Amino acid sequence: QVKLLESGGGSVQAGGSLRLSCTVSGYTYSSYCMGWFRQAPGKEREGVAAIDSEGTTSYADSVKGRFTISQDNAKNTRYLQMNSLKPEDTAVYYCAQDPADACGYPSAPDPAEFGYWGQGTQVTVSS
Repeated sequence: QVKLLESGGGSVQAGGSLRLSCTVSGYTYSSYCMGWFRQAPGKEREGVAAIDSEGTTSYADSVKGRFTISQDNAKNTRYLQMNSLKPEDTAVYYCAQDPADACGYPSAPDPAEFGYWGQGTQVTVSS
C-alpha cells in the first residue's frame, strides 16, 4: 500500500520561509514522478513543482525562483523549500506520486495525472 505523509506546514509572515517534507512508503517502482500541489479555498488544486527519479524538476511560474523541490532517496523523502512566501501562497499543500510520465515536463504537474496522495498540510502566510 502506497502512503505519502506530509509535514512542515504552519503559519508564517510574508517574506518568511517554510520547508515541507513528504515521506513515501510502499511505492515499489524505481521510476516515479513526485509532485507538490496546493489548493486554496474556493480554488482548484494546482501544480506547484515536480521532481522525478532522475532528478529533473519543474515549477509553476508563480513559484519559480522562490520554491525549490529536492529529494533524499535514502530517506524516500521529498522536500519543498519555500522562500519569500506571499499571502497568495496560503493553501493546503499536498504531495502526490505516480509513474515518471506523470510529470509532464516542462509544464508544472497536473493533479489529474497522479494517483497516490498525501493528506495535505496547511500553509498560512500573513501580510
